[in-house]
Amino acid sequence: MATEQPAAPSLESPLGGGCLCGAVRYVCGAVRYEINQPLSLARYCHCTRCQRRTGTASSANGLVPRSGFRLVSGASAIRSYVPPQPGAPKLFCATCGSALFSGDPFSDEQIVVRLGTLDRDPGMRPQYRQFVAYAAPWEPIPDDGLARYDERPGA
Repeated sequence: MATEQPAAPSLESPLGGGCLCGAVRYVCGAVRYEINQPLSLARYCHCTRCQRRTGTASSANGLVPRSGFRLVSGASAIRSYVPPQPGAPKLFCATCGSALFSGDPFSDEQIVVRLGTLDRDPGMRPQYRQFVAYAAPWEPIPDDGLARYDERPGA
């Protein structure tokens, strides 16, 4: 029996996402966003910054062009941490602390969305693992067949 592939985000069927306080009860002021274009890429990042930001061994991220990203609500709740260069701003909800995306959704060409903040399957699986040279020693990287890069691919 074939498994049906989820529909990619589109203008007709946007993919919603948001912070914890918005996902629980759609609280007033919660951060909500929509993606109306397919992700251009998905990946796992094992860098130390992602470990510290998420409290986990890696971060699952999807890239979407800025033209396919729309902030629906909660702009006033968004805060950012701007790491030393190189590094894009890390945006999060000031109310619940949810890590939402990297990059400026109003000016950067690509927005890096945390896959765990999406409301449904984005229709794309992570394609590789980056910064594996910094992987947490307490969590072995699974043998999942994905390409592995010590740093960022192409760097």
